[in-house]
Amino acid sequence: MGKHTSVFIAPSRYVQGRDAIHEIGDHIYQMGDRALVVGCEFGLGATREGREKSFKKNNIFQVEEVFRGETSDAEIDRLMTVAKENHCNIMIATGGGKAIDAMKAAAANLKLPIIVVPTTASTDAPCSALAVIYNEDGTFNRLMRLAANPNLVLVDTSIIAKAPLRFLVSGMGDALATWFEADACNQSATLNMSGGRISAAALALARLCFDILMEYGLQAKIACENKVVTPALEKVVEANTILSGAGFESGGVASAHALSEGLTHIEEMHSFMHGEKVAFCTLTQLVLEGRPKETLQQVFDFCHKVGLPITLGDLNSDGISREKLMKAADEAALPDRNSHHHSFPVTAEMLCDAMMTVDSMGKRVKAGLPII
Repeated sequence: MGKHTSVFIAPSRYVQGRDAIHEIGDHIYQMGDRALVVGCEFGLGATREGREKSFKKNNIFQVEEVFRGETSDAEIDRLMTVAKENHCNIMIATGGGKAIDAMKAAAANLKLPIIVVPTTASTDAPCSALAVIYNEDGTFNRLMRLAANPNLVLVDTSIIAKAPLRFLVSGMGDALATWFEADACNQSATLNMSGGRISAAALALARLCFDILMEYGLQAKIACENKVVTPALEKVVEANTILSGAGFESGGVASAHALSEGLTHIEEMHSFMHGEKVAFCTLTQLVLEGRPKETLQQVFDFCHKVGLPITLGDLNSDGISREKLMKAADEAALPDRNSHHHSFPVTAEMLCDAMMTVDSMGKRVKAGLPII
């Protein structure tokens, strides 16, 4: 890519709304007529009735396959084999972020169209031309860059509203990093995920993502608790999915995501979702950057209200040794990591110091005190 050209990328089509699953065949019948549908048991079950009716109407054959839980090279290879054996010409991922990434990778390898039907709003994975590949033990392996974004992302908010609340809140944690990371990359003139300069459109979407979370996040949480679809839920699902997706990919990522990948190496944190770790790491990035205390207080208060981690104890790591934290920080500070997308040098020691500061500030917030 040329260093003077900006690049903005996004899915070819994004569809969102109540009962949107009943329209899926109308959107994809021109792409293929033999679909491999992969997801967790919940994802397959939640979308089955709508898929079957819409596919029958559009003469689309489908094969269902249960995702086995990890976005590993072995699982990607297995899904490719299933697609070949069934002569599938279109790939559909339904469920959470890991199933989606596995199918995006498999579809890319087979050069087939990929349709993403998330059943939770827990990450921005549905929209991106990236797949996060993990080792069999759940530790981070690598980012796989794909040639294109999904052909279609279809989000049925009536399904999202029925998913466990933790998924929506985790998605808010992932989306929370979008604006601050894009802003950091813009300040340091870092190229975005597609190798181009950051456009005004990407920055605007990233900022809108943050503003929606601050305005509607708590209302959306309440709607999801009651398993109902409201305008606030629609806005936050959009923020978690397309705004965060396009915002991070065309705007760039920085230390918040680099550090969240480092935290996968801390055993005590393995049970926590990606967005939960990203939320704590976003607070860490704000401290690292020396953001104004008003911004810090706003983000700490938001996380506390919606139930995102603001202390190490919230990540099952109260009293964790600095030595263990440094393992995550060392990983995040490796030369090829996104922690170097700031306008100043970042070291593992700085990341570790910032994490410990966040922990102290979070304890103050929990005690009803201001952060400073």
